[in-house]
Amino acid sequence: MAESNPDVTVESVRERIRDSFPGDLGVEPTEVTDEYFCGRMVVDRRHLHPGGLVHGGAWVALADSVGAWQTFRHLPPGDDFTTVEMKLNVFGAAGPGDELVATAEHLHAGGSTHVVEVRVMKNGERIVANLVITQFVLAPPAG
Repeated sequence: MAESNPDVTVESVRERIRDSFPGDLGVEPTEVTDEYFCGRMVVDRRHLHPGGLVHGGAWVALADSVGAWQTFRHLPPGDDFTTVEMKLNVFGAAGPGDELVATAEHLHAGGSTHVVEVRVMKNGERIVANLVITQFVLAPPAG
């Protein structure tokens, strides 16, 4: 695994996402170690499709955000990344009031790509979604 960047913390991520898409959706970082990053979202009406259950885009927003934090934790300072592929499977439904907790762990951390798996639990009971994302690492601009 790539070396961990201790500057990427729950507090630094919380500040970074303020007034951004994940922040506006109520996605919150909750825990970080060198092995994983966790975040959560308590489902409210912003996250629902017209049938009253969590919209596919909300599942992706939660899981992709937490996966991104895991990637940032393992990049050298100044590097960035962009997502090149993602695959989401949803195994169960969630609705208003449910707490979705996502845990991201690296499957691969190389010099040019990272692959992260994110498992999403509902109300601490069972896995309800799984996302695998591939990130392309971008070095800082020269000069």
